[in-house]
Amino acid sequence: MPNIFDLELVFTLIPKLLKYLPVTLELTVIAMLAGLLLGLLLAVIKMKRIPVLYQLSAVFISFVRGTPILVQLYLSYAGIPLILKYYNFYHETSYNVNSIPSIFYVLLALSLNEAAYNSEVIRAALQSVDKGQIEAAHSLGMTYGQVLRRIILPEAFIVALPTLGNALIGLMKGTSLAFVCSVVEITAQSRILAGNNLRFFESYCSLALIYWGMTILIEQAIAWLEKRLDIDFKSLRKRKGDAILD
Repeated sequence: MPNIFDLELVFTLIPKLLKYLPVTLELTVIAMLAGLLLGLLLAVIKMKRIPVLYQLSAVFISFVRGTPILVQLYLSYAGIPLILKYYNFYHETSYNVNSIPSIFYVLLALSLNEAAYNSEVIRAALQSVDKGQIEAAHSLGMTYGQVLRRIILPEAFIVALPTLGNALIGLMKGTSLAFVCSVVEITAQSRILAGNNLRFFESYCSLALIYWGMTILIEQAIAWLEKRLDIDFKSLRKRKGDAILD
């Protein structure tokens, strides 16, 4: 009977794919952090309705949410070198397009995509904070920056954490498209290995097991963090309540 499915090969390929896991994690972590920072900035712009920036952020979010991430990767990979060539031509500079690492295009596209989606999550979380606490902080003389850092962000983070956790899982799986920009991560490596041994199904089974395991780990980490922060937040509120009664 021919060896139609090689189960042993599935587990043999996993260590070979794990060698490229750091690339996947690097893409995920950097894009998530950049997406959170830019998403917070976009959320504040929308809440404050800052002229010009508000309109620009609305167009940006609409465009990103209205186009597939694969198309955004193509735009980043083909558009940035084109912009740099124009810049060199009109400013008589000689920046080398080929010196830009491929991973930069992926990080840019993933970060912008993540920022557009995170901005709505962060905005909803910021607006869920009790306005009475914010007004009390302002009455004590705090600036908006101090109120944002000391009161709004800690409470909003707890509200947004489950949704941001799902976004992190989605982003991690989205890094599997990085191969279109010539970045070799675990998905690209699985295609390379499958091309060498012509065992595509076994290679993709190994890849699926790795993604599944990583998703479970992230889910557990988010659940632990959510539980931990909720306990700390309740303790903090209780201490504040006791202080007021005293």
